[in-house]
Formats: sequence, C-alpha cells, structure tokens
Amino acid sequence: MCIFKKVAKILIVAALCISYGKAEGNNYVPIAPGVKSIEITLNNQTFTLSRVQDKKNKISELYAYTSLGVPQPMILAKGVETIAELELIDYMKKAQTDSSIAIIDTRTPGWFARLRIPGAVNVPYTNFKYRDDAVDMMEDYMGVVINDDDTLDFSKAKTVVLYCNGYWCGQTPAMVKNTKYSLLNLGFPAEKIKYYRGGMQAWTSLGFTVVGDAAK
Repeated sequence: MCIFKKVAKILIVAALCISYGKAEGNNYVPIAPGVKSIEITLNNQTFTLSRVQDKKNKISELYAYTSLGVPQPMILAKGVETIAELELIDYMKKAQTDSSIAIIDTRTPGWFARLRIPGAVNVPYTNFKYRDDAVDMMEDYMGVVINDDDTLDFSKAKTVVLYCNGYWCGQTPAMVKNTKYSLLNLGFPAEKIKYYRGGMQAWTSLGFTVVGDAAK
C-alpha cells in the first residue's frame, strides 16, 4: 500500500509539471510544487508567468497600505464563484485556446495602465452605469448578443474572470451587482462569472508577473 501511495504522489507532481510547465531544481520561488514559470499567449500577448525570484522583494507601493477601502464579501452573489490565484492561472491557460473565456480587468483605465495582470483586457466598471454602454461592453467582450428587439441573448455568454484592486476594491462588485445596469441586473448568468477577490493586491503580494507603467 505504501508503494502505491508513493507512486501516486510522484504521478501527481508529474502531472502538475506537465500542466504548468517544466520543473527546475528546488532553489526558486514556485508557482506550484515543481513549477517555476509558465509560458502563456493570450490576447495577442506572449509572456512568461512566474513569481519574482528575489527573495527580498517587497510588495508594490501601490498596495502597501492597509487602510484602503472596505473589505468585500467572499461571495458576491448566489452562483458567482470566488477564485484564487491558481484557479485564475488555469483560466488564463484555457483562454489561450478557448474563446469562451475572457480575463477582464474591471478597473478604470488609469489603474489598468499603471499595473495589471498580463493578458487581461480592460472593461472598466464605469461602463455599467448606463444600459447602452453596458450592452456594448457585453457584446464586444462577453459574448452577449443583442436581438433585433433590443433584448439580450446570453446563450453564448463567455465565462468572465473579473478582478480589480483587491479584497477592499468595489470596482468588480459594482460591475457584477452594485450598479443599475450591472451584469446580474441585466441578466448575465451568475454561473458564468468568476470573481478573483484578491485582485492586484493579492497578485502583487505573491510576486506574480505584472505589466504596466509601474511594473518593476
């Protein structure tokens, strides 16, 4: 029985390495056991996703303060799934070949330009204050179809993976449910919404690859 357990453990580690990329040594900051980096091509961008290897590296000054905002709930709404970093990375990997998945940064353009997760597209939450703008965004980025009678067809809606600045940031919650023409208020399927609650604060605290004007 012990032999079988050891074999199973080896197979699991091997599967992780195959899934995420080639394993290298032990003296590095990993993404997952045995995984140093992943090559991803998403939205016409090719990048290496990894964590900062300098073990003295500190979190970005943009997210250094603990007094920001009001903590957001773990579950935004019934049916909306909250995810963490490894789930987000899995969606990024799948989105390379699956056009029904969209990785979306919901922050305003200024935040997006400063620092963002590579491969994400910017759909600012502010576009969901008015119906016409919201519908345009859903049609352009989320697979929603506008019928001739101006009703919305969600049958081919994409799985949207949304993030903003962090646990305290209200921009993704606004897009999902807290504006008059939010995704849920307009009928977008809750099960197609994935909420990366940790956002940029969690992403940078783990030293994951970022791009933008403030990237190191």
